Amino acid sequence: MLEGSILQKLKAAHHHSKRPIQYGVYYKNTLVSLCHALEDQILNEDSTPLVITAFQQGKWYLQEAERYADIAKKSCQVAIMASLDAGFAEHSTSQLPNVNLVALDSSDPVAQEWHLIILSRKYTAMVICQELSEADYGSTGLPASDVERKFYGLWTFEPELVKETAELAISHIGKYNPELAKTLKAHKDAIQPSLATPEALAAVTSRVVDYLQTGQVNISVPTEVRHQALDRNLVSNEVQAFLRMAQIIDAADITNPMVAAEVVALAEIMGQILELPAWQMKRLRLAGLLHRIDPLQRAESVLSPGTSTRYEEDAPSCPLTCPLVPGAQVLRTMPQLRAIAQIITHQSEWWDGTGEPAALAGDEIPLESRILALVADFQWRINQKKTSQISREEIFAQALEECKQLQSSRFDPKLVDTLTLLVMGLQQGLDLPLMTPKVSASMWLLNSRLDSLSKADSEIGSYRKL
Repeated sequence: MLEGSILQKLKAAHHHSKRPIQYGVYYKNTLVSLCHALEDQILNEDSTPLVITAFQQGKWYLQEAERYADIAKKSCQVAIMASLDAGFAEHSTSQLPNVNLVALDSSDPVAQEWHLIILSRKYTAMVICQELSEADYGSTGLPASDVERKFYGLWTFEPELVKETAELAISHIGKYNPELAKTLKAHKDAIQPSLATPEALAAVTSRVVDYLQTGQVNISVPTEVRHQALDRNLVSNEVQAFLRMAQIIDAADITNPMVAAEVVALAEIMGQILELPAWQMKRLRLAGLLHRIDPLQRAESVLSPGTSTRYEEDAPSCPLTCPLVPGAQVLRTMPQLRAIAQIITHQSEWWDGTGEPAALAGDEIPLESRILALVADFQWRINQKKTSQISREEIFAQALEECKQLQSSRFDPKLVDTLTLLVMGLQQGLDLPLMTPKVSASMWLLNSRLDSLSKADSEIGSYRKL
């Protein structure tokens, strides 16, 4: 990582942070798709953001100059950093009053970086990356194709991290143009960013996945070159988009910000007790991380009947033909997540058949959906009781008893028995293995069987023996 670069300064600032930044490696075509998707949110809402970018070279800016004319119309200020190339400053977009070019010295480490920083009251996002050096590529050498160029960094929606990076970028711009830096700082200080609404996150996440998939189709390099590395990078970033959205939704819930991590931990212990196979455990884990992705679910309980918004179209490639909740519909844009969409969709079914969206009953409900429904409700009940003046053991006992009251109506009775065993362990000191997923390394969550829609129940003999 180049000394003095914006990425290096950001990484150094978080070196000893309790919440370290997660980095990944991205191909150029992936970054193009990501940036276009994040920029399009500017064009589709009235948020007048501050936009700061780094294009490496002026020629890359020229490819996007017309697009940035439209972005400038919707922004309060646009600052563009790049090495000075012929035509860089002469383009008409560069003459707009709220567009400012910063011609970087060729020796400036930022000239090796690719940044998009969007800061507004309603919407924040950024891509911040640095191109790998020849030494970083190792024995494979520099890529022959432009789309195979690799960049190290991250992308995120997190408001505070975006604002912090904007401050670093403005400080760097100040070395070239102090007056522009003052103007940008004034705009930044006037903006109090907040977490984007779930609806906005759903829209931009869907757009990110769509752009990534479209970009994959349009790659004009031999299939054998892109089949594995490029495709896996694209798929990984599609999964990242959903995981980042889920993290923001959890962070916005100040009363229960650890819900996804705790639900996943409970679900995994349940899966271990039931001796689920590894592929199904991965599917259950990913569904747990994303189970609150539907933006129209009720905040106080995601599991009450009647809370799903019905869709007229049937679920594609799903044997359980039924309406979809909006969040699950977004997931289905990615084939590898259709099974996850099914699990999340049917977590609001009731064992007695009175739930939504398909009024499934008993074993008709996917096993993972039944597990997710029970542990999410249990976690919610525990969280509600944390402020009460009772012991840890009593909190678990009360939450379990409330779940038992819904046994055979809301919940699978055998799974409630399994939860009873889990609670006994918690009361005797068992700790939940809470782990924050490394979003930038999300490919491990996917495997060849993740999108399988096999009947899980028939494969789990141990479950039937409980």
